[in-house]
Amino acid sequence: MNLTVIVPAFNEADYLPATLDAIGVAAEHLRVRSGADVDVLVVDNNSTDETAAIAISKGAAVVHEPVQGIARARNAGARHAQGDVLVFVDADVLLPPCLLEAIQEAMSDPACVGGGVDVEYRPRQRVMRLYLRAWRLLARRMRLVQGATQFCRRDAFEHVGGYDEQAWIGEDVDFYRSMERLARSAGGTVRFIEQPRVQASSRRFDKWPLWKTLLWTNPLFIALFRRRKVFWAGWYRRPVR
Repeated sequence: MNLTVIVPAFNEADYLPATLDAIGVAAEHLRVRSGADVDVLVVDNNSTDETAAIAISKGAAVVHEPVQGIARARNAGARHAQGDVLVFVDADVLLPPCLLEAIQEAMSDPACVGGGVDVEYRPRQRVMRLYLRAWRLLARRMRLVQGATQFCRRDAFEHVGGYDEQAWIGEDVDFYRSMERLARSAGGTVRFIEQPRVQASSRRFDKWPLWKTLLWTNPLFIALFRRRKVFWAGWYRRPVR
């Protein structure tokens, strides 16, 4: 079983080096433990900084996707991937060393079509930390599995049609639910990995006021307006620092 790790990136020169280093450690851990091959593919989503050059310097392959949007970037990566299993990792996420091994273990079950990984944030403000802990509990109950790290079989990805390119936000939750529907129809399973967790950057939560976080993480607000460019286009003008 070979894995392709796909990293969508738009102007991520500040965060990408640490992300790729962590992926490299996890990939080497998996190679030593199982002999599995891991290739890393960074999708440069129209960056104007050194994102592509950094990816190349870290040994990753680079695909260019000129049309802005994380769903398009992930889908472009999937089209160029070589692995049997696709692992989608956001460009500001740190993988623990044993995560790819945990994903391989989950996918060793032929019935498993894919899954997601729990995410940890460490914002500076205490009130934000408390809110995000509560949000994580709600997200589990509502099956709001984030795209910070998701994985699937290549044929499952093709079967569900990949990520919804018309959605500006929430495409990751939709994709996970599509995998759940596929699993139910085929008598299969999806796997949510609670441990080890990935650590995602808290940059948005460190910068945003609480009201904005409450609004933009509200599942109802996202469901109603996720296809409305006016609300989300700012996410694609520049990364939050």
